Amino acid sequence: MLFDTHAHLDDGRFDNDREKIIENAKANGISYIVNPGADFESSVKSIELANQYDMIYAAVGVHPHDAEDVDDMTLSLLKGLAKKPKVVAIGEIGLDYHYDHSPRDIQREIFRKQIALAKEVNLPIIIHDREANDDVMRILKEEKAFDTGVVIHCFSGSRELARQYIKLGAFISIAGPVTFKNARKTVEVVESIPLEYLFVETDSPYLTPVPFRGKRNESSYVRYVAERIAEIKGLSLEEVAHQTTENAKKFFGIK
Repeated sequence: MLFDTHAHLDDGRFDNDREKIIENAKANGISYIVNPGADFESSVKSIELANQYDMIYAAVGVHPHDAEDVDDMTLSLLKGLAKKPKVVAIGEIGLDYHYDHSPRDIQREIFRKQIALAKEVNLPIIIHDREANDDVMRILKEEKAFDTGVVIHCFSGSRELARQYIKLGAFISIAGPVTFKNARKTVEVVESIPLEYLFVETDSPYLTPVPFRGKRNESSYVRYVAERIAEIKGLSLEEVAHQTTENAKKFFGIK
């Protein structure tokens, strides 16, 4: 049993074979998938997928790339979506200082507002952090986001940052890059963080793990992430699969 805690199955790259991809995940031992929104439209699609497939759960939110398109009406509509059955988190939300598709001050403002939304509806938060470590941590602390639950999706920071997060009660989600040859930082994170604070994810269709790197990612490939974590920690795949699944089920409130 494995839990892909972050997959964008609503992405257009799955339009021709989405059902096959989902069935393939099920056949390969993937029991749960969380599909986060990146904007209002994809949040709606996430809920539609969750309603169609028992194994899929939805998160709703606006990615920092689209922060400048968010207004009060968007936030109100997201609040409505957040109350739907099988919506288990607000996300993915956060800051992206690599691409800066939205101005940074607007990214920070909308990040804070979506944290407030998460607290209002009592849902945990899925965080996107790219080259914005200090501001993400500062805002999460200032907004008391850790009270409702935080996972840092596709963690790419240092082991020191990861340790700071778990002291605050957050979880660290590990994706395909842990299988890459140049993944020293992520390997150090896995080595130093207790398994009880780790999730596994694909971020499909992105970040495909070895041995399929360069091809479209899919949920069934989360097994390769779990296998690499097991190798790093000297554990069995079964131990990693069980613990990371239990971590995520508790975090997302899935029975």
